[in-house]
Amino acid sequence: MGLLGSLLVCSFVADEAVANEEPGTKNQEQKNEVFRPEVGKFPPLEKAHSYRGELVFVDHANRRGSLRIQGAGTYFRNAPHPFALLPYAVVRYHGAPADLRDIPLGTVLHVRAFLPPDPKTSAVPVLPVDNKNKTAGYSGIGVAPAENHVLLLEDEPSHCRREGLVWKLKEVDLKNNEGMIAATRESKADADGTEKAPEETLTFDSATRVWRGRERLTIADLVAEGLWPASGKKALDGQAVQLGITWKPTPDGIFTRFHISDIWLDDTSLDRAAQLQTETHKAFIRSRWMPAWIDAVEYGQFGRATVTATLFGGMDPTLYADFQKGGQLLVNGAENTLKHAGGAYGPAHMASKGPILDVLAASGEPPLGSSGIQVRFETDLIIEGIRPTRVVRVRPSGWPQVQVPREEYIGDGSKAESRFPTPAIFPDY
Repeated sequence: MGLLGSLLVCSFVADEAVANEEPGTKNQEQKNEVFRPEVGKFPPLEKAHSYRGELVFVDHANRRGSLRIQGAGTYFRNAPHPFALLPYAVVRYHGAPADLRDIPLGTVLHVRAFLPPDPKTSAVPVLPVDNKNKTAGYSGIGVAPAENHVLLLEDEPSHCRREGLVWKLKEVDLKNNEGMIAATRESKADADGTEKAPEETLTFDSATRVWRGRERLTIADLVAEGLWPASGKKALDGQAVQLGITWKPTPDGIFTRFHISDIWLDDTSLDRAAQLQTETHKAFIRSRWMPAWIDAVEYGQFGRATVTATLFGGMDPTLYADFQKGGQLLVNGAENTLKHAGGAYGPAHMASKGPILDVLAASGEPPLGSSGIQVRFETDLIIEGIRPTRVVRVRPSGWPQVQVPREEYIGDGSKAESRFPTPAIFPDY
């Protein structure tokens, strides 16, 4: 099997019992065939656990945070639940690639996540594997899943575009530029509405942003144009839109009613939002380097080697296009949080350099997390981070050489145990 083919293979693994897991965890995993991602292999999306929640805390430098997860109980009582991004996680905001720092607190996100690949080095607390089945008081079931290592994190419009969904507005009830909207999330392909989607009631207020073409409007603008009433109810006849969704406390005792932060009235407006977010993310990746992992190292003499690496997925195609055969490449070791791991004067301090020998693209659709692109390069300096299955950061020589802030690299000799802040930053509710 070739290198690219081996990347597409995923398997079940049973980890040894570790600290922070309940006694008998190993036997329980074997009994239920619990899946953990395996080092050096991209896990299949269909084996991920799905949930939805509000972003309430972000530690962007360590690519982790907390979500208030939607359950069957009283939403405001749900304790923030920690999550960590897998090194190859795909993050989407406004239908475009994103970093965790791009997403505002309060945004409701859709999550596809796994158990920690290696609980011993998890950047967040490790929970019993069956924790998603436990009930937490008034919060209900499923608000603290052990599957807290995220493969896919996306906001509402990103989720809807990927799944081919739209929100159809049924009725608005308005007073003093705030109120409620009745709407359904439906398949865009179901034009005649034959599939019955459950109706939801969402709140909005004068701070809700309305986007039309290149315009940014307000609720007051919709009222002034006669599209919405100044007061009272009006049928909206299933108008198809995309919504940005957050959560705000409500005064009427309805604890799981979500709030509309944005309304995109047409594709042009959301395409523009995606374009702006794409440019933000492209500039970020060029300054922090493209994440990848090492597939193989062919050792030569006197420290020389030929290295094959797979670039992680979810980026804009123009970033991958910058990796060209015959160009020069820099590579630096990284931690699973994607922090640069070597050097004290920026990522280029201890980076290996060399020519790109080849750029190979996999046939077919790569698994989520992989770009399907392998880069083969030669170097005369093999640093510790360049080992098979290890995570690295790479950049073509044409990208800018800048210094990253101190919190975004760990320095020489640092270990996962010395990570700051440690997982103890997350309280035990």
